[in-house]
Amino acid sequence: MQATGSQTLILIAAAAFVIPLIGSRIRMPAVVLEILFGLAIGPLLMIVGESPELIQQLGEIGFLLLMFLSGFEIDVGAIERQGPRQVFWAAGVFATTLVTSFIVGRLLGFDDPVFVMLLLATTSVGIVVPTLRETGHGPSKLGQAILLTALLADLLTLTGVAIYALVKQQGIGLELLYVPTFFAIAAVSLLILKRAAWWYPERFERLFGEHDPAEMGIRASLALMLVFVGLAGAFGIEAILGAFLAGAVFAMVFRERGSLDQKLFGFSYGFLIPIFFINIGIEFNLGVMSEPGVWSNTARLVAASILVKVLASTVLFFRGFSVREVLASGFLLWPGLGLLIAVEEVGSELGIIDEGTSAGIILLAALTAALSPILFRIVAPRVAEADEVAVVEH
Repeated sequence: MQATGSQTLILIAAAAFVIPLIGSRIRMPAVVLEILFGLAIGPLLMIVGESPELIQQLGEIGFLLLMFLSGFEIDVGAIERQGPRQVFWAAGVFATTLVTSFIVGRLLGFDDPVFVMLLLATTSVGIVVPTLRETGHGPSKLGQAILLTALLADLLTLTGVAIYALVKQQGIGLELLYVPTFFAIAAVSLLILKRAAWWYPERFERLFGEHDPAEMGIRASLALMLVFVGLAGAFGIEAILGAFLAGAVFAMVFRERGSLDQKLFGFSYGFLIPIFFINIGIEFNLGVMSEPGVWSNTARLVAASILVKVLASTVLFFRGFSVREVLASGFLLWPGLGLLIAVEEVGSELGIIDEGTSAGIILLAALTAALSPILFRIVAPRVAEADEVAVVEH
């Protein structure tokens, strides 16, 4: 007998509450445990490959919120403080990542090196920010360099994925103009919101009020996200780019967001985003792991991903960082997590990757999310030591 959707929802809700407590005890990201929990209950519920429709729908909303919060986390002030020179260095690391990913994809014999390039270029601001904060590297020169690189990688990778998907679906034609048109709409929205916030600040203050029973801040955030997702769909662009840009626009307009940050993160990471990751585990087909070549392909992906990030981070040598700092940067930029799974879902929808490769990418996402913070803590020098060693040109 299959478990009903309500029974599954109760089980997942309980897990979403308990898993972070366990994760903090064993110092492992809750996301990894959520995927593992989904793997464990999938066979028990007899819903592997076909989770209840309600769970799937909630998971999809959670996924869009994950992308929205990735854009929402953009710290415009930090980017401005570092200046164009540091943005140039971050772009250099990302460009090196793309080139190295493409070459490694070709050398390892992957069928679609462009897809592999986008896959290996992903990083996770959601892993980078808390790790830097916990290790005290957030305000350090090394931490700021890593953060800026991760933010840039998020935006450019998602844009690349959107263009790649359009080319695969429509071919090279006028449809490619949809992407710059969509960005132009985002830019116009940004200007309109900025002007409105400037002229009517008292009306926007309610969005960030700590004690607003109507929670207008959350309503406005979700409305903006859904509008951008809808516009992306109208242009035939991946919804993930729409959600990300909505978050980025919100972050650029409202740099001081009061308690809205905590409310949004609590609302999203407290329930909907965990459902997304648990559902990934539920739908994971364990049987495919016994097929020939799956484990070897997964091993190739893991090796390629760490090689690419460490090699790309060597660009930071020219900014005066030490060997330990460069290696630590590569380790912290290693995980793709949400973006990695986003690229995997696009690849699956377009029929670019088979079920075995899809499983390997999900394993890669979980493995890198678990190992990256640990390796960074081991390799990265202490903050005072790092700031003494690094001689960064401003």
